[in-house]
Amino acid sequence: MLGHRELSLDDYLAILRRRCWFIIIPAVLGPIIAFGISLKLQSQYTSQTLVLVEQQKVPDSFVKAVVTEDLNARLGTMQEQILSRTRLQPIIEKFGLYKDEIGRVPMEDLVNQLRKAISIVPVKSAVSTREGDMPGFYLAFTTDNPRVAQQVCAEITSMFISENLRLREQTSEGTTSFLENSLADAKRNMDEQDAKLAQFKGRYMGALPDETQTNLNLLATLNTQLAAATQSLNRAQQDKAYLESLLAQQVAASEALRAGNSPHPEADAQQLASMENELLFLEAKYTSDHPDVVKLKAAIEQLKEKNRAAANTAKGNPAEKVEKASGPEPPQIQQLRSQLHSYEEAIKQDTREQERVKQQIQVYQARVQISPVVEQEYKQLTRDYQTALDFYNDLLRKRNQSEMATNLERRQQGEQFRVLDPANLPEKPSFPNRPLIAGGGLAGGLALGIALAVLLEMRDKSLRTEADISFYLGVPALAVVPTVGNMGKGKGRWPVSARKGTTQPRQTVEA
Repeated sequence: MLGHRELSLDDYLAILRRRCWFIIIPAVLGPIIAFGISLKLQSQYTSQTLVLVEQQKVPDSFVKAVVTEDLNARLGTMQEQILSRTRLQPIIEKFGLYKDEIGRVPMEDLVNQLRKAISIVPVKSAVSTREGDMPGFYLAFTTDNPRVAQQVCAEITSMFISENLRLREQTSEGTTSFLENSLADAKRNMDEQDAKLAQFKGRYMGALPDETQTNLNLLATLNTQLAAATQSLNRAQQDKAYLESLLAQQVAASEALRAGNSPHPEADAQQLASMENELLFLEAKYTSDHPDVVKLKAAIEQLKEKNRAAANTAKGNPAEKVEKASGPEPPQIQQLRSQLHSYEEAIKQDTREQERVKQQIQVYQARVQISPVVEQEYKQLTRDYQTALDFYNDLLRKRNQSEMATNLERRQQGEQFRVLDPANLPEKPSFPNRPLIAGGGLAGGLALGIALAVLLEMRDKSLRTEADISFYLGVPALAVVPTVGNMGKGKGRWPVSARKGTTQPRQTVEA
């Protein structure tokens, strides 16, 4: 009897002896039944292939791969595409799969059945790699015909290889096309910025930031030229004033001569002394070859000649004197008038030069004044242009890399799948595994037998040992009737003495 009493090894052995057949019989029948059932199951054959992932043959430092998606994610995408109904239904029709079920079972169910028969297992790398990298994967297909299993496995493997090439080439071409469109947009933007910059330079020609120092230098030069022109103008005006005074004296003297009045010798002497003093001043300031010095010397000589001529005329005939007075102007007066005209022309030229230099100074001063505003706008334009140029150059570099990567994919020199172990022809079925099923039947029979033995022991209320009597009744046993021989199949009940005043329990023993 099983209860709350702690059982010893002898108790377990006794139970095993009593219930051994309840354990042995299910343990023997279990594997036999399981093996018999496995014989009724249809054999399934699995064909398997190993596909390795080969990296691109050109180093990344020369040609950077465009497809950088995680291989596990890309393999999952290809798996969803290849295991779609549009891909699997032609395989069912091509290899005649599930011929007995076509027409009775919807095609969608057959496709699901085929999809479940295909398994893809990534290969675990022996060394640590980046997360998401894997050296390859196993692809297996299971069906009831070994030859068909091999053919379908090879077909699906070929679909994976072709799909990988197509996806990589499509991704590379799509990337190249996108970069070309972006490059065209960047080129238009850069041309617009270039046109704006050229228009700005044309509008502010001479006032650009890099021309500020040149403008300052030119402004300083123009100020020097203005000072020189002003000095030349002042000198010409002074010379003109002097010649005008000299001419007035000569004209007065000439008119007096024509009127018959001889000029006063004191005035002539005074004029001659003044001109000689002026000559001394000019010789101190200029060289003897200076035009003013030469002119003044000639005027002094003319005045001296005039005085001598006047003296001779006064001694001569008065009629001749009147005749000479009514003649043309003396040469010295004509020469003075010519010199005066030259100085007037020089004054006009110096005045024009002065005005021209002032206008240029105003222009360059205006350029210098607007330089800060022009520089700020110029920086904005050049910054936008430089940004557009950098973006264009970056896109151009990426476009060229993408074109090389696309060319690499077209030549199948990039990352690709390579079949290391072709689809094999299975020689033995992968299902059912009859030894394993028989072992499972044995384990199930043992479990069933043990469960039956435990159940029977739980339901058995017999007191079999002194320990049972002492545990359940709480009194010591006076005597135990042992089993004596085999007196038949019947069972007798023998009373067992107990404590006075209590009900006498009975122990069941075999007679």
